[in-house]
Amino acid sequence: MSGLGNADVAEQVAVREIAREGARELFLTQAEAGPEGLAAGEAHLEQGGARVVFAELFTGEAAGAVAPELPATWVCGAASGPGWGGLQLAAVSGAEVRPVVLEGRAVGSVVVGPYATECRLSGLYPPDLTATPEQQARAAFERLEQALEQAGLDFSHVARTWLFLDDILGWYGEFNHARTTFFTERGVFDGLVPASTGIGGGNPAGAALVVGAYAIQPHHPGVTVQVVPSPLQCPAPRYGSSFSRAVEVAMPDLRRLFVSGTASIAPGGETQHGGDVRAQTVRTLEVIAAILESRGMGWADVTRATAYVRFPEDREILEEVRRAEGLPPLPVLVAAQVICRDDLLFELEVDAVQAR
Repeated sequence: MSGLGNADVAEQVAVREIAREGARELFLTQAEAGPEGLAAGEAHLEQGGARVVFAELFTGEAAGAVAPELPATWVCGAASGPGWGGLQLAAVSGAEVRPVVLEGRAVGSVVVGPYATECRLSGLYPPDLTATPEQQARAAFERLEQALEQAGLDFSHVARTWLFLDDILGWYGEFNHARTTFFTERGVFDGLVPASTGIGGGNPAGAALVVGAYAIQPHHPGVTVQVVPSPLQCPAPRYGSSFSRAVEVAMPDLRRLFVSGTASIAPGGETQHGGDVRAQTVRTLEVIAAILESRGMGWADVTRATAYVRFPEDREILEEVRRAEGLPPLPVLVAAQVICRDDLLFELEVDAVQAR
């Protein structure tokens, strides 16, 4: 990880670069940045000929605007200011990149590589914001399908989803019903169940939820996509949530590991360390470390991470625990969001990449 300070990019920036066959991938994390930082971050990555393929923006309020040509997921949280939120960008050079556009707005990018076609979709909303939350959830998955179709893919190619639900505790049960019904109809449970994050978060559109996804279509026999179990937790479907703990994408030149939003959940599915945010953070890091280690990876392979805390006063807990545990610095944003259970105070998701 390297800090990059110049007139256009804030000091608190982490960039990780992965060299793969014929291409480079760049991952930028900029803490404490608002919508105005997107252009600077995009320009920084594109200096070397890279093209931004997705953006994620976490802010306290829905202010300003994201450029319609930039595929971005914008999540509004409960707090902003020093130590909060920011933006995450990924870019690629040396590969063909095509935009995915719906109704005149960029919602994703297709990257055509030597071994697979990969697609990252961002900022997908249901079209009817007057519908019930459950109806909006169904419509958001259908909108995701439309975007995949634009990319020449379908839902069977989805390996990872990001789901930000406004008022998550008010309708999480209905959301899970909508997702499980959709997955059943599409035959998802007969194939690969995507890794996922389902977290509380508003959005500038005022929708009940905003959706993002990663999908992959192999065109080489050396590509595999598989569910990775958690050594320390049970499968999430066992207690009614239709997602996998992690998914690994392996290609001849690179491996990706998507670790779902992870919290302090016991092997039986119940919350551990209720009310103790520090103990929950320690346990979450233990669980994710075990997943990474099971695939021959470690914290140094993490290219993007987002931490979610329930209460603003707990924003420094992750950094304190990281230092106490002797872990390397992480390219992480801390966002104030409501987690899917009232007694969960901390959640962390990570993407890890390892070149071969």
